[in-house]
Amino acid sequence: MLVCCGLTTLDVTQVVDRLPDPNEKLTGRSLDVAFGGPAANAAATAVALGVPTTLVTGVGSGPIGQVVRAKLAAAGVRLVDLLEGQDVDPPISTVLVTAATGERAVVSVNDARPREYAPLPDDVLEGARTLLVDGRLVEAAIPLAQAARAAGLGVMMDGGSYKPGTEELLAECDVAIVSADFHLPVAHGGAFETPTTAAPGSVGDLAGISALGPGFVARSAGAGQIAVLVEGAVVGVDVPRAQRVVDTLGAGDVLHGAFAAAWHSWPAQELAALAFAARVATASVEHAGARGWVDDEPVRAGFAAEIAGGPSVL
Repeated sequence: MLVCCGLTTLDVTQVVDRLPDPNEKLTGRSLDVAFGGPAANAAATAVALGVPTTLVTGVGSGPIGQVVRAKLAAAGVRLVDLLEGQDVDPPISTVLVTAATGERAVVSVNDARPREYAPLPDDVLEGARTLLVDGRLVEAAIPLAQAARAAGLGVMMDGGSYKPGTEELLAECDVAIVSADFHLPVAHGGAFETPTTAAPGSVGDLAGISALGPGFVARSAGAGQIAVLVEGAVVGVDVPRAQRVVDTLGAGDVLHGAFAAAWHSWPAQELAALAFAARVATASVEHAGARGWVDDEPVRAGFAAEIAGGPSVL
């Protein structure tokens, strides 16, 4: 089993011909309401690939939370809601996708009411082999990562951006896959052997992250090569070119979820898992939404068969 811990949102997505100008109203081509968030999308990706997954997050029992809860259940994700029973809602994101390019613009709003997260269930890691954290919900993520590391589970971080608690999480991680927006603070007190101002994807950049704990570090760059630190050098993992870009929403989340699923199934095969995840992420942008590829059964079934068959079939 895979456990994911972090953010869940409600995403309201509209496809438009172009973004509106000030004081302009446009008619969208389509409307979709779904759950989102890095950890939630990663969990749903892993389930689609055949890996049973539990999501530890905060949803709440408000009306929006009920919608999210139902949609997670429909995706086959087991939910551990640390806000269950509280009249609060998850954050809401409004997403505008430009039809011609698949590019997205996102505006997020958080419910500002105070949260009191429930303690982690004692059995939340029972039967698990791998933990993915997305850098959010650190109140739960840090002790969960510590428990997972102590139990010998593989721990990975989706580093979308640097946040409070990031260093504590990295200290417990075996793998960190960060985005182009992830930057370590320059003033750190001398913990890094290399400057944090090193070029993204360089040896110095990736080594600075690795110095905090993870042995396997990679940085994605959208449709560009993924830079990986291997034995003191940078190795590039190719991202296949999409035949047609329909929607880039959640592609990074899909990359992390697919990597987690493959790494969970193929221990110690990080490079093979990353190459596989890059292909799943490309399939994602060729479909609408973060999970449109899941509804394309030949595509989903083909990737799931690769997970079951092992890296030798790649």
